[in-house]
Amino acid sequence: MSFETLGLSTELLRALAEQGYSTPTPIQGQAIPVVLAGSDLLAAAQTGTGKTAGFTLPLLQRLMATANEGNRRQIRALVIVPTRELAAQVQESVEDYSRHLPLKSLAIFGGVSMRGQINRIRRGIDVLVATPGRLLDHVGQGTIDLSHIEMLVLDEADRMLDMGFIRDIRRIISLLPETRQNLLFSATFSPEIKKLANSFLNSPELVEVSRSGTTAEHIEQSVIVVEQQRKRELLSYLIGSRNWQQVLVFTRTKHGANRLCSQLEKDGITAAAIHGNKSQGARTRALSRFKQNEVRVLVATDIAARGLDIDQLPHVINYELPAVAEDYVHRIGRTGRAGRDGEALSLVCRDEAKALRDIERLLQREIPRQTIDGFETEVLPASPKTRSRPKSKPKGRSQNDTSKRRNRPRRRNTNPESGGASSGASRSRRRRSRRSQQRASG
Repeated sequence: MSFETLGLSTELLRALAEQGYSTPTPIQGQAIPVVLAGSDLLAAAQTGTGKTAGFTLPLLQRLMATANEGNRRQIRALVIVPTRELAAQVQESVEDYSRHLPLKSLAIFGGVSMRGQINRIRRGIDVLVATPGRLLDHVGQGTIDLSHIEMLVLDEADRMLDMGFIRDIRRIISLLPETRQNLLFSATFSPEIKKLANSFLNSPELVEVSRSGTTAEHIEQSVIVVEQQRKRELLSYLIGSRNWQQVLVFTRTKHGANRLCSQLEKDGITAAAIHGNKSQGARTRALSRFKQNEVRVLVATDIAARGLDIDQLPHVINYELPAVAEDYVHRIGRTGRAGRDGEALSLVCRDEAKALRDIERLLQREIPRQTIDGFETEVLPASPKTRSRPKSKPKGRSQNDTSKRRNRPRRRNTNPESGGASSGASRSRRRRSRRSQQRASG
């Protein structure tokens, strides 16, 4: 299959060729014909599969088929995304693919002044890429008109639900014309996603190129069990000894990201941090420096897990496992994109054993373990799935059940003030102590 066989216009094929693309990915091969036909679409695809082009290319072609009426451009296509980084990158893709088309696009998101966005909107745009909050800010100020929307795209819909955007999404949908084409892209088809899809998609075509929880085939995953206090030392050792030049490292917290970034700098490893407390300008600069190899390590929180698109990123490190197992898939999906090879390594301490089991349960397989000389530690408890189960007891009461109950230890009081003894035993000791004191005083 080639892009030519999908029915794309000459202008779009020319833009694809200039970027070196000739063969569509599975999600593109299935989604593009559906969108070109005008049908609603419900698509599941893991990150890094090329789904952005899967909706951007046919969206641009359909907009070209119906010219903007009147002298003023109206917003006719709306793409809603969960994060600022993803908004900027989707907008970049729209610009790349529409370079030979007379279409204008804009990305709007928080963290930057609204004035510049308002000026661009007034000049007229065809495609708007937006985060939910900033879009509703513009709607509230009357600077955006959604009454001419012909196509709606919800990208990373599951992430938007995780981030609590469901009410904003429903409000935005209520402001759109009833007659329009709807596309929903999600990494998973959870019950919540299906409920959302049923609320606004009209007889959608279903496209699913990966089962829930799968990760890219080209990502080599492994785990190193290490003591928590030695994680930073191990990370610096791995980067230095293996001569890694571009590494994306995930932490759980913003403070942890800043602290790790400072520690790596002290180890002589150039690093930058990206998280929600950083201004949009600082986040953009950090990402740009990382892409241009000016810094070796980008330390990020999960806000960046789905919004970063870094060409040929070789290494992703989970310095701390995510609190939600599904976020592991999105984190490591930053590498191994578009069929390229990548490595995802997780540094796991004993306190993270349950989080690791949850991830392996989601993946339905065990992640291979690595050992590094000088950093050995005791192994993690085996997953309940792999432990040998005790033989089931026969039904009915055995003759020595009574003796087992008789010999069963009493439940002990966990109140630290009681020293771990039962409350009854404590009272007995106090009574005996009082009687001894009375005899001694008598």
